[in-house]
Amino acid sequence: MPKNTSNDIWVFVDLRSQRFFGATLAALTAARGLAASTGGQVWAVVVESAAFPPAPGAPDGGCVSMEAAQEQCFQHGANRLWILSNRHPGATLGETVAAALSAAVAEQRPKLVVFSLTELGREVAARTAARCQGGLIADCIDLRVDIQQRVVGRCPAWGGSIVAEIGFVDDWGTGFATLQLHSCAASPLAAGRGTVQRHQPQVSPVASGLRWVASQAAPRAQRQLETAPVVVVGGAGLGSADNFARVRELAAVLGGQVGATRPPVMQHWVEESRLIGQTGKRVAPRLLISVGTSGAIQYTAGIGEAECIVAINRDAHAPIFNISDIGIVADANQLLPELVAGSQQALMRRMADDVCITTEQAGAPGGLGAQVRKLRKARDWSIETLAQATGQSPEFIEKVEADRISPPVAFLLRLAGALSIDPGTFLRPEAQVAIRDQRMAAYVRRTQNYSYQSLTEGLASDHLRAFMVTIEPYHDHKPVAYKHEGEEFIFVMEGDLELTLDTKANLLKSGESIHFNSNVPHKLKSLSKKPTRCLVVLYTL
Repeated sequence: MPKNTSNDIWVFVDLRSQRFFGATLAALTAARGLAASTGGQVWAVVVESAAFPPAPGAPDGGCVSMEAAQEQCFQHGANRLWILSNRHPGATLGETVAAALSAAVAEQRPKLVVFSLTELGREVAARTAARCQGGLIADCIDLRVDIQQRVVGRCPAWGGSIVAEIGFVDDWGTGFATLQLHSCAASPLAAGRGTVQRHQPQVSPVASGLRWVASQAAPRAQRQLETAPVVVVGGAGLGSADNFARVRELAAVLGGQVGATRPPVMQHWVEESRLIGQTGKRVAPRLLISVGTSGAIQYTAGIGEAECIVAINRDAHAPIFNISDIGIVADANQLLPELVAGSQQALMRRMADDVCITTEQAGAPGGLGAQVRKLRKARDWSIETLAQATGQSPEFIEKVEADRISPPVAFLLRLAGALSIDPGTFLRPEAQVAIRDQRMAAYVRRTQNYSYQSLTEGLASDHLRAFMVTIEPYHDHKPVAYKHEGEEFIFVMEGDLELTLDTKANLLKSGESIHFNSNVPHKLKSLSKKPTRCLVVLYTL
């Protein structure tokens, strides 16, 4: 039934992380403008709960402390910090918070309760409005008070092509609203003071078939979208999940992040955390490539701060071209493979050039190490993952990324293999000559003291070569190099052989063979009374 309300504006405070709390401060900024029109106060409302402990390894510092939140809430316009206590360990966070809030709303009857448009904010707003039998205005880009002292929310509709103004029924009681994250910027006051009050609302038991299990920080790459210098956005024009995968490839090779418009999210081509626009994230990269997007207002509201926008669409009249700096009229599904391949080649050529820098130049900003690190992080790979993909040790990758060493060109070949790039398409002639010279030098070292008897004379610069190795009884074989780039195959023709790979010994008898990565330290030893003879085939990069 209709209820009278006070003129106060409440804001739900989310302390789960610095990012969520930052959205709360923006909502407080908007709320103080509303309170100035209603003549009421701004309440920052916090619900203490045991149902959601801090996530281990949470981004941006994890949960915000109550002490830190108190001062900032007052600085952003709160007149009162109201701390509600409600502990239901068996319930979910949304249920617990909604139970406490709805009980407090019934006691105090504020004019409006504002929530930031996060997953939690959306859930708690709906649950609390239902419990209080109140109206909810969702996804607002603006809130105002009209001359009749009614709260009015402005909400995008029909893909952002229109903006609707929605209000509450007169005298029906407390209203609820969710406010889009980027609709208002947090703006602190020169000074702010308020009162802190704790309250134990009369909460009915929460009955739920759900229970909290665990919390975990989102992968690093998902947290970098809003601050990424390069963003590649895919839209409905790509047509399928397979085609959208090209967007991920291009973002990875450019060291950027993946974004999406609403249709790919609805089709489950990409997770909702990648949504850009009025109901998603707002980005401000140096370069934004928009692929297969029409340019609806709901989407373009999230990319207006990009320094350079490159749009690809086969419709020459698509609205996206009205805001783009560079427009390409083409079928994205035909252009993207060429763009990905060209970008990969350019990247690897630049990295191949950087391999040739002198020791004095090592460590320069934007050098090879920085590019390797950027490429690794764009794919959300750990150092260990990249080490495994390139056949190196994590310590080696760390030194490369820190520009403490200049890796051999062969490392780039392994990196290209990990990225599924044909090495021959990116190496300049001088790089190919360098590799050929490396093979020649290694060949000479192996054969000049007759450690290996070559079976492929005149092919010293080729990838694949065969040797006959003879080891005296019970003696170690002492080649010039125990470790080299490439792969090795050994077939024991006579005698018994001990092959030690790193620290593991492998025993091979006549007729047995083994294949291994020759970048792993290795040595040979005869275990028989007669000479051990082996056919050794080397494949070097």
